[in-house]
Formats: sequence, structure tokens, C-alpha cells
Amino acid sequence: MRNPILVVMGVAGSGKTTIGAMLAGRLGWTYVDADDFHPPSNVEKMHASIPLTDDDRWPWLQAIADWMRRQTDPAVVTCSALKRKYRDVLREARPDLKLIYLDGSRELIEKRMVARHGHFFPKELLDSQFRDLEPPGPDEDALIVPIDGSPEQVVQEIINRLGLQPRDGG
Repeated sequence: MRNPILVVMGVAGSGKTTIGAMLAGRLGWTYVDADDFHPPSNVEKMHASIPLTDDDRWPWLQAIADWMRRQTDPAVVTCSALKRKYRDVLREARPDLKLIYLDGSRELIEKRMVARHGHFFPKELLDSQFRDLEPPGPDEDALIVPIDGSPEQVVQEIINRLGLQPRDGG
């Protein structure tokens, strides 16, 4: 992969930020959290436990896609990318991107959400996340990674399965 972009995707609470940041750190790549591309109106809705609509998400997805088009260094992007049509927007901007789907049960993810602090996404919106989730199909060539292990184990599995070379050589 020449200057690849890895998109770490999944529902809220699946570990996208933790895994994405650790993965980028291990590889020595740029890291970007797609949440940073949300306009203030989207963040306000999520704070108020109001699920985002497709209309809310299009400008956000377009901002991420625009960033991907300009990106020249290898990068890891964390983005929920719950629906196929959202992933299609990202793939159109960057056909060489690789999806990494963090797959976990609703029970495990809810348990993790209850335990975390300082994140703007309330656990009440988890139902809407699972309702909207369209797991990647076989034609999307996503790497599907179970999240039952530790973050270190999940990151190592991604590195191993993609045949990537960590910055530290390990």
C-alpha cells in the first residue's frame, strides 16, 4: 500500500479512538479522529442525545473525504462509517483506503461505554448506532477484527493481518 489510509470503523464504544491512536502510534503514521470534523450543530445534537440524520452526516463525511483527498502521508482515521453509503463517500475520495471494522457485541460495548468518562457520546444513543449499523459486506474487503481482547491485542492483530511493519520493528 502506497501512503495508505486505514479507516477504523464501528459503533460508538467499540474502541475506535483507542485502537486508531495506538495503531497510528505503533506504525508512526498520522492519526485523525473523524469526530473532530463534526460541525458544532452535530456535537450539540449528540450531547442532547438526539441521533444524527443522514442530512446531518453528509457535510461531516464530505469534510473527512476532502481531508483524505489531500492526505499524502500514511494515516489512520477513526470514523463510525456505520452505513455502506457513508463508506462509499470515503472510498470515492480514496479508493485505496482499507476498512478495519471493530466488531463487538452490544453488551460488551455498552459495558465499555458505562465505564468511560469525558466523551460527548451518551450511551443512550447506542441503540441508534446498532440500528444504523450495516456491517461491511464481502465486496468491501474490510478487515473484521473482534474487540474482546485488550487494545494491545487488537492492534497487534491488525498489524499482523495487514502485514504492516511497526515503527518499533515489533
